[in-house]
Amino acid sequence: MTSFSGPPPETETGIGALTLGGFLTEVAGRHRDREALVLHEGGGVVRWTYGELESTARRVARSLLAAGVVKGARVALLMGNRPEWVACAYGVAMAGGVLVPLNTYFEPPELEYVLRHSDTSLLLLQDELAGHRYREQLGSLCPTLPSPRLPFLRRAVCFGSDEWDAFLAGAETVDDDLLDAGMAEVSPHDDAIVVYTSGTTARPKGVLHTHRPPALQSWRFAEQLRLDPDTRTWSAFPFFWTAGFCMVMGATLAAGGCIVLQEHFEPGEALRLLEAERVTAPHAWPHQLAAMEDHPDWAIRDLSSLKHVEAFTSFGRHKTVEVEDEWSPRAAYGLTETFTIITSLPADTAPEIREGNQGAVLPGNELLIVDPETGAALPVGEEGEIAVRGPTMMKGYVKVAPEECFDADGWFRTGDAGFVDANGLLHWTGRTTDLIKTGGANVSPVEIELELLRHSGLKVAMAVGVPHATLGEMVVVCAVAHDGSAVDEDDVRRFLRGRLASYKIPRRVLFFDEAELSLTGNAKIRTERLRALAAARMS
Repeated sequence: MTSFSGPPPETETGIGALTLGGFLTEVAGRHRDREALVLHEGGGVVRWTYGELESTARRVARSLLAAGVVKGARVALLMGNRPEWVACAYGVAMAGGVLVPLNTYFEPPELEYVLRHSDTSLLLLQDELAGHRYREQLGSLCPTLPSPRLPFLRRAVCFGSDEWDAFLAGAETVDDDLLDAGMAEVSPHDDAIVVYTSGTTARPKGVLHTHRPPALQSWRFAEQLRLDPDTRTWSAFPFFWTAGFCMVMGATLAAGGCIVLQEHFEPGEALRLLEAERVTAPHAWPHQLAAMEDHPDWAIRDLSSLKHVEAFTSFGRHKTVEVEDEWSPRAAYGLTETFTIITSLPADTAPEIREGNQGAVLPGNELLIVDPETGAALPVGEEGEIAVRGPTMMKGYVKVAPEECFDADGWFRTGDAGFVDANGLLHWTGRTTDLIKTGGANVSPVEIELELLRHSGLKVAMAVGVPHATLGEMVVVCAVAHDGSAVDEDDVRRFLRGRLASYKIPRRVLFFDEAELSLTGNAKIRTERLRALAAARMS
């Protein structure tokens, strides 16, 4: 069987404690007086040091113990990216609980489903965010607790209220020795977090992870992104998904840097924060970058502090930013099920090595390319479905039998397509179901979309296959242009010539308003919906 393995785990440097409570204790011990978190709110600014973050997390943990939380109890967290989210997340881990970070985009039916499916016993939430009135929604679902609709939920505590103060006051009844004794009994292999997928194809799945994956990936990302204590990170990524949790929050803390928080993305406020807080490392999805570039304040903001940005992106094009093509996080591949990356190259890898691939298999991980139909392992250079296993693999899906998650040898079939080249680098080509079959050839929509990220006139560009009488499918790009851009169909096709083989050049480029594509918070859109939208426009 042809499998591709990373180096032995013991060869990886920069890895510390592998429980989330131990992780925060370690980074706070190293950087106690450094600034860890910043939030601009209500005309003022909240700043926490590492020492203040740790002490607040410990207070939350003692409050949870006082509230009756025992090891393994599910504690849900429904807040935007704010200091209390960070303190509560690590506080739950310190208390031995299992964190269930809730998607702040959820509507009431989704909120009810996840709270019930996760068996959450205690919910920490804020009253409202971006038009969502969470406390009101919970009250409409369950006027009193406990309730048959949420049979295991015993208590909900709303941040900023008297009940929040009463909850934190419970910490006074639990001393630090008891908390420390409990933390000592939490191992890297105990349950730590249930991350719910975004549910673009079905009900959200609860992905259960132990402590090791989020802790290991936090240390790992600090190394891969080349972060240091002078790093000041801002991100539009929510912490309730794995990239926000470890690529942004965990990695910045592992490096001793500072996280500049924004509860809900708004492009004008994001630009103000980037300038005011002298951010060095920003993270946003392409459509959010485009929204900032189209904002009236774009031209007047001083973004010269930005260092960890790609030269071809909106940030790299800003008149005050001076960066070369020396840094990119794109040579990486991962999943919610592996708590982000299983392949990667360091972000400062030379462009000629990192371009066009998703990196090398990381320490301890294994990768298999299999025939989607037969399951047979495929050799170097042959494209098939990516299967993975390793130290950051999920424990399983909540309430799903292990044999439905993994094969008999412990491999997880990802549903993604790709191949491994002769240098051991993974090439991800998209979902196995999304490959465009045109004129007898397979075309990866990902390859087209990555090239169009470099087109300065486009906000969003996504490729799909639309049925064609003779080709089987024709390549169609659905795009959103920047405000005021004169880009048209011929311009996009000219841009791609010389960059892609002729059969990969889209036969049609269709332009839409951004609202028509209905992008989710993480810039996802169902392929079948996009394909139907394109077909309808062409008809």
